[in-house]
Amino acid sequence: MKLDSLCATPERKKTKRVGRGPGSGMGKTATRGENGQKSRSGASIKPWFEGGQSPLYRRIPKRGFNNARFKVEYAVINLDDLNRFNDGDIVSPEVLKEKGIIKKELAGIKVLGNGTLEKKLTVRANRFSKSAVTKIEGAGGKAEVI
Repeated sequence: MKLDSLCATPERKKTKRVGRGPGSGMGKTATRGENGQKSRSGASIKPWFEGGQSPLYRRIPKRGFNNARFKVEYAVINLDDLNRFNDGDIVSPEVLKEKGIIKKELAGIKVLGNGTLEKKLTVRANRFSKSAVTKIEGAGGKAEVI
C-alpha cells in the first residue's frame, strides 16, 4: 500500500437514534406521531387487516374442489332396535322402513353393536360393525351383507 493509492472512504450515513431526549430533535414521540395504533409499542398490523372491515378473503366466494359431495351416509341402526322382531325373522331394509325404525334408506343401512340382541334373527344390511356381527352370531342369528 502506498500513500498515493489511498482514496476517500465512501460516506456512511449515521443511524437515526430516536427517543433520546429533546436535544436530539427526535425525543418524546420518537418520530411516531402523536396517537394511534402505530404509535404504540409492540404494534404490528397484519398485512391482511383492513381496519375492521370485512376482509377480502371472507368477501370473495369460496371455489374449488371439496370431497363433501362424495360423502356416503348410511341410515344407522343399533342392535337394541332389532329386539322388537320375532325369533327367526328376516330383517331387511324394506321391513325396517315398514315398521318405522328408519325413515330413509340413504346410501344403505349400517348396523352398529350398541345394546344386546335377545332374538335369533337374519339381518340383511349394507354394512355391519365388528361388534354387531359378533353379537348377532352370538345370539344364533346371521349377518348378511347386501
